[in-house]
Amino acid sequence: MVADTTAFAEFATGRHAALFRYAYLLAGDRGLAEDLVQEGLVKTYVSWHRLRDPQNAEAYTRRAITNTAIAWWRRKSWHAERPHDDVPDRAVHADDSTARIWLWHELQQLPPRQRAALVLRYYEDLTEVQTAEVLGCSVGTVKSQVSDALKKLRARLGADVVQKAGLTE
Repeated sequence: MVADTTAFAEFATGRHAALFRYAYLLAGDRGLAEDLVQEGLVKTYVSWHRLRDPQNAEAYTRRAITNTAIAWWRRKSWHAERPHDDVPDRAVHADDSTARIWLWHELQQLPPRQRAALVLRYYEDLTEVQTAEVLGCSVGTVKSQVSDALKKLRARLGADVVQKAGLTE
């Protein structure tokens, strides 16, 4: 059991920054991201002895973070629109900071599973298969979630902004 605890501690310490980045991209809030990482690590720790391969611990933790975030959003209606006061009064260009901020706010307006799929595919640079594993769904579902999310972003921001941001199918 001591070896399991040591292995888990090494995993949690070594991968915390990457897990936090993922949670932050999902939640858009530092405090909430910290809570999501903590919850994901607790769930991973509880299941650590059942993991067949410790190499899968990060995927397991990401899935726990994703599922927890989705459950929280559903329960607390966090997916409702959030007002922000930095709406640009001119056309947005993807190469300036206003565009990145605007894109970030628009990303936060997407439904949780679409946002998770985009974050995993484009920010975490996972393959469709890896994304499907983290989300616990089929590759086809990942493709449709990403496609639907990109359509929404293109409709809101314009195709050129989404393409310049590197979000292309």
